[in-house]
Amino acid sequence: MLFYSYFKTLVGKEITVDLKNDLSITGTLHSVDQYLNIKLNNIKLANPAKYPHMLSVRNCFIRGSVVRYVQLPPGSVDVELLHDATRREARGG
Repeated sequence: MLFYSYFKTLVGKEITVDLKNDLSITGTLHSVDQYLNIKLNNIKLANPAKYPHMLSVRNCFIRGSVVRYVQLPPGSVDVELLHDATRREARGG
């Protein structure tokens, strides 16, 4: 639940999602659910020449189980908030 709660605060910000098939998609986070399924708007690919069939796609849904990494914008990471939430979750409450 920690990541779900944190990702909800990033709605409207630009993130990059790296998938297990080596596709990297950058876009504006539209929504995220408890399974970490992600909806992105205004997407761009890191390597469009490798995936030409994705050039016409502007919005996408990414299943949480195919996500390898999520790269967050550096200015949006509140380290203290994450530390506190992690400590609370480790204590069980």
